[in-house]
Amino acid sequence: QLQLVESGGGLVQPGGSLRLSCAASRFTLDYYAIGWFRQAPGKEREGVSCISRSGGSTNYADSVKGRFTISRDNAKNTVYLQMNGLKPEDTAVYYCAAKLRIVQDMCDYGSDYWGKGTLVTVSS
Repeated sequence: QLQLVESGGGLVQPGGSLRLSCAASRFTLDYYAIGWFRQAPGKEREGVSCISRSGGSTNYADSVKGRFTISRDNAKNTVYLQMNGLKPEDTAVYYCAAKLRIVQDMCDYGSDYWGKGTLVTVSS
């Protein structure tokens, strides 16, 4: 069974930083674009950032531009989301999702597989 596992969530004060990780088991992420999504209480899930399989193309939601950085280390089969300047409105469960992209090196928040999420709470 293919699995994605998120980690790195926790409680942080406003202005603080966290780095989330999305690790794959039982398959390689080399041919997958990866997206980070979040869902706050009472709100719909939204795309936060995505990265193409090569890492050459990235996308960010307007709400996180300049604060979040997505990256990947295919040798470690892991994608990261560095979150700086966190705000209370960033509080949510964060999920990663993988979308197979063999031909096109792009990301578009598609999803074939999902992780179970990691909770990020930004509060003083």
